[in-house]
Amino acid sequence: MTLSHYFLSLLLCLVSVSSALESEVGSLLEFKKGIQTDPFDKVQSTWNLSTMPDPNSCPVSWNGVTCDPVSGSVISINLNQMGLGGDLKFSTLTNLKSLKNLSLSGNQFTGRLVPALGSMSSLQYLDLSGNEFYGPIPGRISDLWGLNYLNLSANKFKGGFPENFMNLQQLRVLDLHQNELWGDVGEVLTNLKNVEHVDLSFNQFYGGLVGLNGDNVSSVVNTLRSLNLSHNKLNGGFFKGDVIRLFRSLEVLDFGDNGISGELPSLESLSNLKVFRLGNNQLFGMIPEELLETVIPIQELDLSGNGFTGSIHEINSTTLNVLNLSSNGLSGTLPTSLKRCVMLDLSRNMISGDVSVMQNWEAPLEVLDLSSNNLSGSLPNLTSQFANLIIFNLRNNSVVGTLPSLPETSTRLSAVDLSFNQLSGPIPGTFFTSVTLTNLNLSGNQLIGPITLHGSRVSELIALPSSPPLEFLDLSGNSLTGVLPSDIGNMLRLKLLDLANNHFSGQLPSELNKLSVLEYLDLSGNNFKGKIPEKLSSTLNEFNVSYNELAGNVPENLRSFPMSSFRPGNDLLILPNDMAPTNYGQVPNTSQGKHHSSKGSIRVAIIVASVGAALMIVFVLLAYHRAHLKEFHGRTKFNGQTTGRNIKEGRLSRPPTSMSFSNDHLLTSNSRSLSGQADFITEIIEQPEGMAAALASTNPNLLDTHPATSGRKSSPGSPLSSSPRFIEAREQPVMLDVYSPDRLAGELFFLDASLAFTAEELSRAPAEVLGRSSHGTLYKATLDSGHMLTVKWLRVGLVKHKKEFAKEVKKIGSMRHPNIVPLRAYYWGPREQERLLLADYIQGDSLALHLYETTPRRYSPLSFIQRLKVAVDVGRCLLYLHDRGLPHGNLKPTNIVLAGSNYDVRITDYGLHRLMTPAGIAEQILNLGALGYRASELATASKPAPSFKADVFAFGVILMELLTRRSAGDIISGQSGAVDLTDWVRLCDQEGRGMDCIDRDIAGGEEPSKAMDDLLAISLRCILPVNERPNIRQVFDDLCSISG
Repeated sequence: MTLSHYFLSLLLCLVSVSSALESEVGSLLEFKKGIQTDPFDKVQSTWNLSTMPDPNSCPVSWNGVTCDPVSGSVISINLNQMGLGGDLKFSTLTNLKSLKNLSLSGNQFTGRLVPALGSMSSLQYLDLSGNEFYGPIPGRISDLWGLNYLNLSANKFKGGFPENFMNLQQLRVLDLHQNELWGDVGEVLTNLKNVEHVDLSFNQFYGGLVGLNGDNVSSVVNTLRSLNLSHNKLNGGFFKGDVIRLFRSLEVLDFGDNGISGELPSLESLSNLKVFRLGNNQLFGMIPEELLETVIPIQELDLSGNGFTGSIHEINSTTLNVLNLSSNGLSGTLPTSLKRCVMLDLSRNMISGDVSVMQNWEAPLEVLDLSSNNLSGSLPNLTSQFANLIIFNLRNNSVVGTLPSLPETSTRLSAVDLSFNQLSGPIPGTFFTSVTLTNLNLSGNQLIGPITLHGSRVSELIALPSSPPLEFLDLSGNSLTGVLPSDIGNMLRLKLLDLANNHFSGQLPSELNKLSVLEYLDLSGNNFKGKIPEKLSSTLNEFNVSYNELAGNVPENLRSFPMSSFRPGNDLLILPNDMAPTNYGQVPNTSQGKHHSSKGSIRVAIIVASVGAALMIVFVLLAYHRAHLKEFHGRTKFNGQTTGRNIKEGRLSRPPTSMSFSNDHLLTSNSRSLSGQADFITEIIEQPEGMAAALASTNPNLLDTHPATSGRKSSPGSPLSSSPRFIEAREQPVMLDVYSPDRLAGELFFLDASLAFTAEELSRAPAEVLGRSSHGTLYKATLDSGHMLTVKWLRVGLVKHKKEFAKEVKKIGSMRHPNIVPLRAYYWGPREQERLLLADYIQGDSLALHLYETTPRRYSPLSFIQRLKVAVDVGRCLLYLHDRGLPHGNLKPTNIVLAGSNYDVRITDYGLHRLMTPAGIAEQILNLGALGYRASELATASKPAPSFKADVFAFGVILMELLTRRSAGDIISGQSGAVDLTDWVRLCDQEGRGMDCIDRDIAGGEEPSKAMDDLLAISLRCILPVNERPNIRQVFDDLCSISG
């Protein structure tokens, strides 16, 4: 080669390099045009030709750009976390032939990924996470054969999982979480090769794991260290034992919040497993012992929200940091040993026995949650082994005894919740002197004495710049006495102060106005006198001083609160003119305590009960006769003839044992009845008055000694339905007299101090019969004060002995929720007939009436949005009950009251099975079966009992009723013959005609059909077999996703 040829070749090479650099700079400038938001001026000010010393060189001075020191080519663009935004065009980067790293995470970029991205074969690291990119992930991304890190998480990508990911043999990290991607999980795992970390959580992947074999996962089992598929739609069983043991390198496995069911196999072979999360699935059976032993070096174990049963004897793992077994069906006692754990959550199980077992634990616990179990015994001292404790929750158990003082070693304790136990005695001053405690809840106990703040560290700290740390203080529902100390004003960080339903007295201290960040203040149900302090916190959004003896003017800044914040009670309090006063009458003094003994004898309403029982017998004989006649016609013809009730096949296979009238027939106050029985009731009501007089002398126990079965009507639109109409059968007011043959007084027990009256006052209260059920007779009673109650008169032989009854009714009475009708008191008389439950009276009609009332119609049909609101409210209420360890046990539309113009849900009759004998429980469940709300597993159980999953089943049936406006007891004819509501809905869904089920009042409107489909799908999941059925938290979350 001549010298001239050499220089010519060199010149051409230089020209080529210069041209390539110019092309790369041009590509970057084109890419920059898509960046429209640059709040910190990171790109707009530096990505300019003027900032380049040499226009033909690599732009190393440009923010986020890195160049290869040898070739001068752009090898990295890193614009992470710069707040940038705009619609990016990735095609502008295809000229960057040496680009290895493209990182744009944590910005607000939008746009699509174009297939041309697959031509950037030099890419090794691609991170677009935390933006707003959308559309499908292009299949050509599998052409990036050199890629070893791919993160597209937290965007809006939507579509199927890309095919041919097997081509990415260098890929080690794949993160696609929090998008809207879908695909069969089996195909996804089969399509991966050599990856070490996979996160596909918060997407819509589906399918099961149980069908996978070794061939399906052979390309990843030797390398996979972390697999996260949580918050997807997986179902079916877990990996088989011979498959899961292949994942020997696995360290993290997270399948939480799916629909995985069945039992867990042995996991002993996973010798590297450190994190195992399967919370909120549908697993059941025993928890594998190796997870709690030293066999596996597990550090975090989450099996919460499943159906695991059995007991936990010991936890001997020496590596555990986090153990969450909450919301299962675990029983037995607390584990006798706990070697190591930092966070332990065993809440919402059925663990019983003495709580003091925890004194034997060695673990350095920081968080301990044992709430909503059946623990008993006395609370142990938090000795030195609990020195690291930060959060301690023992809420909703049966722990007794006095409160131990907080030891000086508890230097980190921040939150203590001991509410709804049976603790007694005074509150130790150390709870108020702690320099770390921010949240204290001792409500719903039997604590006595004053709260003592003076002479404590509270006073000592006044001179210091910082105030005591307490932010949330709840002492409500106890028997605390004395005045509210003025030192309360030194707790400057208080946001919540709840002292309701105690026996505090004296004047409210003016120092309350020092609590400048207070948001919630409830002092109701005490004996406070004098004026309400001026200038209380402007941040208050909840305020209640009702049921006190306050006087004077309502301060100016409190006049925006509703009347219920001040009344009932406080008769001397001067309300502003623009606040409409309500005549509540004289409020009794609550200082008399929570337990009142009547001084005079109280009479049983023998006449009313007898008349009601006789009417029921006449009705049942007629209804039973007519039902059998029409059942025969219905089964042979299904030609639309009317019937007085629908007979679900098999439901009358055994003799009827319960009387269930009002809750299923008299759906509202004033004994409004469904017209499936209207003609029979009309005949009874039109009898001469002499009939009632004759019945007045009948056996007072007639109601209990002549059980009858309930009738049932077909809902509108049923092929077997009658032509329903409504009547009002008004009964004359009666007196709730309680009769004691020995003239001894019965006992009236109050479950909170917000209401007080005597048994004599109750006995003379005018009352009307609201209805009758398997539990007894329901009345509305109006006290002298004007306060209205519902009084449930329990049937003879239904309830437990007094001691057990008192314990259980206290737990039921502790339930307080906006969607629950609270139980206020109970009466225990000397005769077996005298067992009364007293609750607030709610003005409103039942969901059953709103769904099935036809002519004359007082309500317009519920819209879909209204029905969805009802579903969400009921779900929220069930979640509250289940979180506190209490199944409803008797869920049906007649126990759901819709109150006010917004149709706010109020649930009744919850937890009553806790008061019943086994025979009473069996009778209640049999009644549920006759009405169509009994879970399938209860029908075959030898000793059926209400359960959380049975509540979910009943809720699913109610969701179907909301969607179809057909009654659970309907028999529906179709192509497959005669079926009940649940089978009909299931068949319609399987045949792809789910919308045929929907009530015409909502199906033909402008309501979103997808939301109806989603609600239908939820209802069907609720009636799955018990081992596949979701828990109420999963159901509620799904409902909220529709309404949200």
